[in-house]
Amino acid sequence: VAAGHVPIIYESRSILGGKTSAFYNPTTDPSSSDSIETGLHIFFGAYPNMMNLFTELNIHDRLQWQPHRMTFALPSIPGGFTSFNFPDNVPSPLNMAYAILTNNKMLSLTDKLKMLPGLLPMYIRGQSFIDEQDDLSVTEFMEKYGMPESVKIELFNAMGKALDFIDSEKLSMGVILTAMNRFINEADGSQTAFLDGNQPERLCEPLKEYIEGKGGRVITGIPVDEVITDDTGLIKHLIMRDGSKVTADHYVSAMPVDVFKRILPHAWSRNTFFKGLKNLKGVPVINLQIWFDGKIKSSKRGLCFSRSECLSVYADMSLNVEEYYNEKESMLSLVFAPADKSMGGQRDWIKENDEEIVEETLKELRRLFPGELYEKETPGGVKVKKYAVVRTPRSVYAALPGMNVHRPTQATPIPNFTLAGDWTSQKYLGSMEGAVYAGKLAAEVVVEGRVGEGKWEREGMKPGGNRGETPIAFGGGQVGIGDDFIGHD
Repeated sequence: VAAGHVPIIYESRSILGGKTSAFYNPTTDPSSSDSIETGLHIFFGAYPNMMNLFTELNIHDRLQWQPHRMTFALPSIPGGFTSFNFPDNVPSPLNMAYAILTNNKMLSLTDKLKMLPGLLPMYIRGQSFIDEQDDLSVTEFMEKYGMPESVKIELFNAMGKALDFIDSEKLSMGVILTAMNRFINEADGSQTAFLDGNQPERLCEPLKEYIEGKGGRVITGIPVDEVITDDTGLIKHLIMRDGSKVTADHYVSAMPVDVFKRILPHAWSRNTFFKGLKNLKGVPVINLQIWFDGKIKSSKRGLCFSRSECLSVYADMSLNVEEYYNEKESMLSLVFAPADKSMGGQRDWIKENDEEIVEETLKELRRLFPGELYEKETPGGVKVKKYAVVRTPRSVYAALPGMNVHRPTQATPIPNFTLAGDWTSQKYLGSMEGAVYAGKLAAEVVVEGRVGEGKWEREGMKPGGNRGETPIAFGGGQVGIGDDFIGHD
């Protein structure tokens, strides 16, 4: 927009946000309109491109920053928690060093010292060292650098499940190193913030208004059915779900990788540039929102790492988010991961019914809040009032060892086509920051005219197509399984 282009954006669903979308689900309580979020979305100080976006939209005041600490549950102590507290006005990496050295509940001094041989090269060499470790799993990296098993148990397991919803046995060490590198290089990099309400209204709508105010258009509820190319591979036009044809000077895709692969044109499918896409896939994840009929008194402010087999991170939204603030009743938003066996889960939870998922979650919550959560039949205590279970079978790309090499650049061999999306090649993880940064890189390709880069081959295969109508078909999350789902638009 700033460079004088007129963007026309087509969103496949009738709601904005993609993987950060939210919808109203009357099944949780017919008398209310609860905002059901696809996931627990956290903003970090180490998200410079996202922070710039908030500034450009003049909505920075919508971020609710939390005290700079990282809070972890202590599995061996029911109800026990410990925090890494980062001091104010201390530059990085000294503030992180202080936070780690002054916490003795999770790692011993010996553990901390044995972490240094693997982490010092990351700090000194930066991204080049991180990229070299992408082929190694967390376990393999630790063995290579002599890190004790306790570091994985106490720290890396929790980080891996929070960052990419994958058990550390299967996760690329590049993910852990990328996050730590970002945190180390910015004084407030690991500080977290919540948006003051749901993302479509509080973030996506201002972005839509900005685009439309500059002459662009944002059209919802019309997915792309097919990309039509000419004999040279150039895009001629798009065929939309409603039967219309769309032509443009240039085309940019910000689809999730699993969705993009379904409509990859026949003429492109054997191109060397696109061949690596077959190795990329989204990781399954489940998000829960549980409303209680009373206040969980020991609940803490900010993001908490549960460090359990099935729960990654959670937050009491009634304490942290203005839209959900409630002095009398708690509402927890929880990330249930890994969600299937392929990513290190105990079961294929993504396929289980809501009741089983909620019951497994409550088992962990009773450990986190002993003596506070009661069964419905038991008098006293806090009980579940209602809940929503949102499944996203294909979320951010699965950062398994060796996947970085398959992530394509934003510039493609097609002169009138550019890629965006957090799964494309960029230095951040599959995240909101990665998505924004990849979008900026894609915009630079278009504005600077760096198009048509890459090798071209002719032989191809027909696209599978994407005729789905549910949120899952477009890379989102939904409530319910099979045909029994709610809130998809």
